[in-house]
Amino acid sequence: MSYSTRLDALKQRHASLETRISDEDRRPRPDSDTLMRLKLEKLHLKEEMEKLLVLVD
Repeated sequence: MSYSTRLDALKQRHASLETRISDEDRRPRPDSDTLMRLKLEKLHLKEEMEKLLVLVD
């Protein structure tokens, strides 16, 4: 898998997590454990994307 393909896949997953976080946060009683897990996963994706960008440059 090329760097750009991997980066695109990570960006899509990151955007999907952002939507899920937003949806969970808007619920009448958001689940704090779920929010924390989703945000942590999103952070790991961001870190992985940054590493890929360093490799490409």
